[in-house]
Amino acid sequence: MKNVAVGLLGTKLDNRGKSEKRWRKWRPTVSLCGHTELPVERFELLHETRDRNLAEKIVQDIQQISPETEVCLHPIRVRDPWDFQEMYGALLDFCLDYSFKPEHEQYLLHITTGTHVAQICWFLLCEAHYVPGKLLQTSPPNSETQGEGLGSYQIIDLDLSKYDRLASRFERQVEDNLSFLKSGIATRNEAFNRMIDQMEHVAYRSDAPVLITGPTGAGKSQLAKRLYELKRHRGLVKGDFVPVNCATLRGDSAMSSLFGHVRGAFTGAQTKRDGLLSKANTGVLFLDEIGELGADEQAMLLHAIEEHRFYPVGSDATVSSRFQLIAGTNRDLQQDVVDGRFREDLLARINMWTYRLPGLAERKEDLEPNIDYELLLLQKQQGHQVAFNQVARKKYLAFASSDQALWTGNFRDLNASIQRMATLATGGRITEEDVREELATLLQRWEPHSDPQTRKSPGFKVDLTCYFSDEELEEIDLFDQMQLSHVIAICVESSNLSEAGRRLFDKSRLRKSSSNDGHRLRQYLGKFGLTLEKLKELRNAN
Repeated sequence: MKNVAVGLLGTKLDNRGKSEKRWRKWRPTVSLCGHTELPVERFELLHETRDRNLAEKIVQDIQQISPETEVCLHPIRVRDPWDFQEMYGALLDFCLDYSFKPEHEQYLLHITTGTHVAQICWFLLCEAHYVPGKLLQTSPPNSETQGEGLGSYQIIDLDLSKYDRLASRFERQVEDNLSFLKSGIATRNEAFNRMIDQMEHVAYRSDAPVLITGPTGAGKSQLAKRLYELKRHRGLVKGDFVPVNCATLRGDSAMSSLFGHVRGAFTGAQTKRDGLLSKANTGVLFLDEIGELGADEQAMLLHAIEEHRFYPVGSDATVSSRFQLIAGTNRDLQQDVVDGRFREDLLARINMWTYRLPGLAERKEDLEPNIDYELLLLQKQQGHQVAFNQVARKKYLAFASSDQALWTGNFRDLNASIQRMATLATGGRITEEDVREELATLLQRWEPHSDPQTRKSPGFKVDLTCYFSDEELEEIDLFDQMQLSHVIAICVESSNLSEAGRRLFDKSRLRKSSSNDGHRLRQYLGKFGLTLEKLKELRNAN
């Protein structure tokens, strides 16, 4: 590992004259490079623009005592070095622009020089991992003639979490991180935004497994990659992002793909193979559709997570791999545990941080910013702009937000829809006719997923004996029984009470300034001792 010092030029301590006597005086920046037991391969030296001449003299002196040290000067503009906000902003800009490579270089943050404000700012930047390194404190010798002015040094690797963040500037950076996790999309869903906010904190402070659930196409893979890139940018992981679709792992090859094998482990194993867990060492392993893993793979994975070691197929020796696990699934793993399909101990190990990504149909308020995002992506890919005319945009948004829009493929459906209209648009303008044709295409594609009886036909009903005993039914009026059969039919086919309420109160809700359809439905069901969860349990039991 190369030692790379990062520091700020000290105008008082570093500027100790031009005569030969200066070599007998302690100058922290120059003296740091004179310790033979701590070779500094490169010095990233920040200086105020007005101190350029002094900085160049310091470079010349460093080259005399340590010709192997490369010094890179970085001018910064700070009018008042005692102004906390100004100094922090200048140092933060440097950190954000600098390309740190912690897998190849050890960064030593020199905190002796500069004002006290500058040193506190370095502390805060180190605490927030904007500098992925250790603090380096240098001190003068006992006397100016002792030790040729080199003095002493101490490397400090502290947990600086007790220091408060500089709120205003740091909060802006947090917002940038959240926007990055959301692919730059200004989402309007409060629950989704709160979830992303917590995920950002977890990404920086925990290397425990993360479980992302949600329907297919909700963006689990994309979010996992973004979490990795955020951690990589801060130097919290060094290795690769290794995505694995567990649904494609079948039979004997599953163990080999994940854990590797030795030569001769089975027929056809003519060479040694490193598995995907080894490839993810010091990085992030993303196991998408983890619920599709077989029992043997689940057992091996649990051991690898807990011990950071595992046995390749056919080997008596373990292999070490330290990775952070992000798992994704569209299954109900709790139910899979009950059904014996998934190990309870493995689920307990991977669900310390569990986040459910809602489907597009549950985030109707986010349709508009996601449409704009898809159009922007197309512009970057195709090199020319495509946009809706005003009437076409209004028509498409109205349909996309309606109950007719099932969005069974979630954001994949939206991406494909926008691409089709953009491709067919003449002159880069999506017209009403383009939208009309696209809506017909979507409805046709969703038709197999739509249940015309539960969604449209008021004549569809359920057998109430599946939900009530004979004695209970005798206490319910015939009028209520007929109404209940239709209500229950809608409820058991809906994902939640809000969806069922929107369908049942589809006309009256439009006349209200604000509607709480789920609450209205919950009150109605409660009159008969029912809940949505109970209805679904009774349906599955029958």
